[in-house]
Amino acid sequence: MVDRVQKILREWGVASRREAEKMIVAGKVKVNGMVITLGDKANPNKDKIEVEGKVLSRKNRPQLVYILLNKPKGVVSSCDDPKKRKTVLDLLNSELKLGQGIHPVGRLDMDSTGALILTNDGDFTLSLTHPRYHLPKTYQVWLQGNIPDELIKKWSDGFIWEGKKTLPAQIVVKKRMASKSLIEIVLHEGRNRQIRRIAELFGYPVISLHRSAIAFIRLGNLKLGECRFLTASEVNKLSIIAHNNKN
Repeated sequence: MVDRVQKILREWGVASRREAEKMIVAGKVKVNGMVITLGDKANPNKDKIEVEGKVLSRKNRPQLVYILLNKPKGVVSSCDDPKKRKTVLDLLNSELKLGQGIHPVGRLDMDSTGALILTNDGDFTLSLTHPRYHLPKTYQVWLQGNIPDELIKKWSDGFIWEGKKTLPAQIVVKKRMASKSLIEIVLHEGRNRQIRRIAELFGYPVISLHRSAIAFIRLGNLKLGECRFLTASEVNKLSIIAHNNKN
């Protein structure tokens, strides 16, 4: 089947679609001996596709893996970083991070901690990150100051922010102090640094942010920097939940 090469690389677990596009732009991908450009197509069953000199074949296609990581603070949610900062792949053993096409599903900003899924299954990544699908994610967030109930209600109900209404969120105040508040928030969308930016907008900046769950997947006893493989049942259930929540 003929398809865009970046899509083929994603589906074959070579890299995320974004990383595959970077490889193509950098001239690291060839089809039938010719360096390709972004948007070029190929048939993986007929054409010779090379990535950094390595020919794609069904024999060397990596086994699909699904990993839950408890991301520490200060680690970048990407496959590589031009500033040479530590990435989530650096937390994996060498067997997993070399030549497997493993990439993070979505992101957690560098200053945040908690649950992050990594995989080399491009279709699975798409099913969990596409804007049509609203996979719930749970966060434990410490805010500066004692956030009032009226702002919690506004945030929960959804409001027009940057020209678009935010989706309703489930927010529970866990602790209230004069100087800070702990809230648990379940989001069904993931705009860039959404919690931090809204908290700043309301005048109660984030002190710390920890993602405690992705849908029903919780960290359990995983310590910061540790990971485990998801079971086949967990992977299947995640995909079903994402598709059932599509808009």
